[in-house]
Amino acid sequence: MRSLYKRQLTMMVGIMILSFTLLSAAFMLLSYRYLISEKRESMERNAGYIAGFTALYYKEYRDIQDELYSNYVANIALISDSFVIVAGPDGEILYATDGSKIYDYKNAVLPASVTNQVLSHGTYAGLTSLEGIYPERRYTAGLPINISVLGQTVNQGLVLVSADASNLSQMWSATATIFFFSAVVVLLISVVASTITSAHQARPLNEMAEAARKFGQGEFDVRVTSYEGRCDEISTLAEAFNAMANSLEKVETQRAEFIANISHELKTPMTTISGFAEGILDGTIPPERERESLQIVVSETRRLSRLVRRMLDLSRLNALAENSITAQETFDLTETMSQVLISLESKITGRNLDVDVQMPQEKLMVWGDPDSVTQVCYNLLDNAAKFAAPGTTITVQITKKDGKAVTCIRNLGATIPPEELPLLFDRFHKADYSRSMDREGVGLGLYIVKTILGNLKETINVTSEDGVTQFTFTLTLA
Repeated sequence: MRSLYKRQLTMMVGIMILSFTLLSAAFMLLSYRYLISEKRESMERNAGYIAGFTALYYKEYRDIQDELYSNYVANIALISDSFVIVAGPDGEILYATDGSKIYDYKNAVLPASVTNQVLSHGTYAGLTSLEGIYPERRYTAGLPINISVLGQTVNQGLVLVSADASNLSQMWSATATIFFFSAVVVLLISVVASTITSAHQARPLNEMAEAARKFGQGEFDVRVTSYEGRCDEISTLAEAFNAMANSLEKVETQRAEFIANISHELKTPMTTISGFAEGILDGTIPPERERESLQIVVSETRRLSRLVRRMLDLSRLNALAENSITAQETFDLTETMSQVLISLESKITGRNLDVDVQMPQEKLMVWGDPDSVTQVCYNLLDNAAKFAAPGTTITVQITKKDGKAVTCIRNLGATIPPEELPLLFDRFHKADYSRSMDREGVGLGLYIVKTILGNLKETINVTSEDGVTQFTFTLTLA
């Protein structure tokens, strides 16, 4: 497997090599052309000086073989580090010098192609050895020597100025060498910087991968630390990873608590049923108490049935939440609440409770799933009736506020401790004060209420002070 470090390093080196290759090719081409252009312009300029001076000399003295002419041309050749040849119209070399001495090229003739091009086109530029006159190929520029006689232009020959190509090659080679070493240094710096950067980026990713492997082995207390102050994407990823780890740890804790609670809830009635059944069968329980024992068995059996039914309801609600298919339609909330109150009338009356209903007289249409909201109202009212002190009043109040129908269900009884309030909506949670009072409950009613309202994107909260416990939930007005 290729690591992130190797991938980034390979990409960085590849980009640098490609960039320097293209840049060096462009630089060398441009620099080479620039050097050639500069040298050519210099030679053409010098050739122009010599050609003009020679034309004046021809016109004035008719001869170029004197000391004054030689000194002038030799000085130009010496200053420009070039080789000068003056030839006649037929290409015969009349004068040649490199500035330090005069060369004897008697009976030597320039190539006809060079002579013809200068005389016919007025200029020549190229790399040539003049067919052996020069020992090596040189950059050469040529211009004609023209004088004006009686309004007529008469050609008196041509001037060739050449420079050793090795000087240009050496200059270009030195420039290319400097560029090459600079590129190598920059490439090495880039490799080092890329190595450090890649390692800096790969380290937290490797730590997260190791933490994920530990999660798979059941170690949910592992966290990725030391990256909070980076203020970059790695820091954001580390925060998200730790948030996921906290969520996984919470889920695992809830799973363990769920298994423990469901085991406890199943064990208690099953032990009771088994004990009374065995007592009846082996005669431990006398005949006169058999009916009482069977009633307890029936009660515990019903409790088991309620537990299984609530578990099925919970599974259905979780499936709805995962698939996001909760029904949304309009219905009358006051009618729904009234039906729930009627269905709980016997239980409310049996505990000698009164009900104070404060609802609008007209219909109050809201959005939601009627069956699910009915279950919410039933669970909350049943819970209020169960824990209300005998002879007290249950208050049901429905109001409108900010586009919401706000429903409050309030009862008088024991005060729920503040530390217990956030836990009331957890699965299988029962406040300690209510365990002896709530023999019929299984600790899922309020969790189902929370789940239903969460699926409907609504809220619910609970308060308990001075014996007054109030549950408040919202529904969106239609």
